[in-house]
Amino acid sequence: MTKIKNDLLLRALHKEEVERPPVWMMRQAGRYLPEYIRIKEKYDFFTRVQTPELACEITLQPVELVGVDAAIIFSDILVIPQAMGLEVLMEENKGPSLPKTIKTEQDIDALITTGVEESLHYVMQALALTKQALNGRVPLIGFAGAPWTIFCYMIEGKGSKTWDKAKQFAYTHPLLAQRLLQKITNITIDYLKAQVLAGADTVQVFDSWSGALGPNDFKLFAQPYLIQIADALQNDVPVILFPKGSWYALKDLSESNAAGLGIDWCIRPEMARSLTGNRITLQGNFDPAKLLAPIGEIKQAVKEMINSFGTRQYIANLGHGITPNVPVDHARAFVDAVKEYTPQKV
Repeated sequence: MTKIKNDLLLRALHKEEVERPPVWMMRQAGRYLPEYIRIKEKYDFFTRVQTPELACEITLQPVELVGVDAAIIFSDILVIPQAMGLEVLMEENKGPSLPKTIKTEQDIDALITTGVEESLHYVMQALALTKQALNGRVPLIGFAGAPWTIFCYMIEGKGSKTWDKAKQFAYTHPLLAQRLLQKITNITIDYLKAQVLAGADTVQVFDSWSGALGPNDFKLFAQPYLIQIADALQNDVPVILFPKGSWYALKDLSESNAAGLGIDWCIRPEMARSLTGNRITLQGNFDPAKLLAPIGEIKQAVKEMINSFGTRQYIANLGHGITPNVPVDHARAFVDAVKEYTPQKV
């Protein structure tokens, strides 16, 4: 097995001493890079995802062009509904849609929850190819959508600001909702374990829509399933949970078997540290829109962010995915600012 030369990310997740925080960016493989746009112009979205050679090439681009400390496999959270037997369409500039949504108990019973290694074999092949191509340069991150977030798409059928249909289903049919969430959890655990076998050094679980839930409902419809995933993977690789918008869950999740917690920009680093009591590594929380500021301001803001978090048990990242309108040199300035960071003199 090739030794990882730059293992800052893994050391941070293991709470070890680091010279500086590691840095990567959510959605770093993709839409803001001209090299990615060239591939996008030739192949539709799911061709890019399902062709291991293309997914590998796209995954490597930010490592080579921006200098991040980790690669995250190019894929999509909605491959899980596909593996469960639902059609997923991805229209350019419109986002994802699921023509057939889950409405009844029969719909839930009909879902497939086995054989994810075969149905999503292309993800494992992409991971294996990328692992080989990286040759130990940086760690490779695998990922999946969190059960609540996948549930939202399966009920709603498309993106939403409020997730009214998903929440209505959860509140009016709580036992059915929990049955569906458990099914999604089971296949997601199998999927992440397969990613680890294929070469992922760590995995992140994206709960992009958990912030639509209040604290009590989060404890019912999101938290138990996130914790199950962290428990199931704890002896395989470090697990990072990213419950976007759910700052109220940080204390409970910091006491789980997860190694890291991603946070968005709507909470102060000091408060996040206080809620988690230094029990867990924190990741985040730069507002992606701030990457549109002048480079000097980006670098100053990054320095202030690291000063607030401290260099231990911290991974510099954005508070959500990088947006397509961010200039590449601004993304690189963000990464460089972390690499150039020197601790404050006391």
